[in-house]
Amino acid sequence: MVRRSLRYVVLLSLAVNAGLCATMTTPAEKPIVIAHRGASGERPEHTLAAYQLAIDQGADFIEPDLVPTRDDVLVARHENEIGGTTDVATHPEFAARRVTKTIDGEQVTGWFTEDFTFAELRTLRARERLPALRPGNTAYDGRFTIPTLAEIIALAKRRSAETGRTIGIYPETKHPTYFAGIDHPTDAPLVAELRAAGWDHADAPVFIQSFEVANLRRLKTMTRVRLIQLLGASGGPADAAHPSYAAMTTPAGLKEVARYADGIGPDKAMLWASGMPSALVADAHRAGLKVHPWTFRAEDPFLPPALRGRPGRTGMRADIRAALDQNIDGLFTDFPLDGVQVRDGVP
Repeated sequence: MVRRSLRYVVLLSLAVNAGLCATMTTPAEKPIVIAHRGASGERPEHTLAAYQLAIDQGADFIEPDLVPTRDDVLVARHENEIGGTTDVATHPEFAARRVTKTIDGEQVTGWFTEDFTFAELRTLRARERLPALRPGNTAYDGRFTIPTLAEIIALAKRRSAETGRTIGIYPETKHPTYFAGIDHPTDAPLVAELRAAGWDHADAPVFIQSFEVANLRRLKTMTRVRLIQLLGASGGPADAAHPSYAAMTTPAGLKEVARYADGIGPDKAMLWASGMPSALVADAHRAGLKVHPWTFRAEDPFLPPALRGRPGRTGMRADIRAALDQNIDGLFTDFPLDGVQVRDGVP
């Protein structure tokens, strides 16, 4: 472990001062910065305030995770269980709706968006999901409502007009097989809203992402917007369409992904092997896939051991720099201002 950490420190030093993989294919365009759930390091995630701040900080895309209400309105929540991200537990009128469900093979207890109409959900207010790590964000608890996809699209369009730069959206379809199985499919409603916004072409400022495979294959037949296959560092797709994410990252696996997707969104840990760059970025580029790793966060639990304990956000910024020097095409971060500044060489 010590040897690996030292190797990583040396690697990061090389990355920051000289660039580390000159032989890799360089992205044709500047890497994009994707505001993960908005500027969620500084505002409660998946709120219009978090998305607005991310745009103000220069993010290229804002990312809503999408789940449906009982009346099939797509709203932005990290999960359909909302006990940890809203004040639903303080609403006695909804106490009886606390239940246990099986989501993608795991039992989850709480309150679920699909059991609320949108009007009911609108009476709730957002809360910080990680109060122990982000106590400053708790000052905003209770201020913001749960936004709809339509509101997020409207925000992106309005701010694009105001700033003169294109603000895109990067929606994730959460648990698509689960929702289809309970008669609340999300793929078609998502495509319909994008089409209504005029976003049904390859140059639209949209990427749709999913950890599952079957719904991306289905979306390939429904829309022309770009699709991203998300990849975990362990396990496999919940729809069992592939045995493992690891198998999907082999050269042969990546070629198969390229049949239906335009890129991959790997766990950032997958960029490394024994403290050195893995072959993932180069292999993905050879397959014609973009690479957008997730998620760059400032807090020590989310950083590689070698970068923990550093002042401010310097550890995260070094983490981002090392990834950029692998010639990734974009990155997800909870702190988009830092992502933009590191990408653009701003100290």
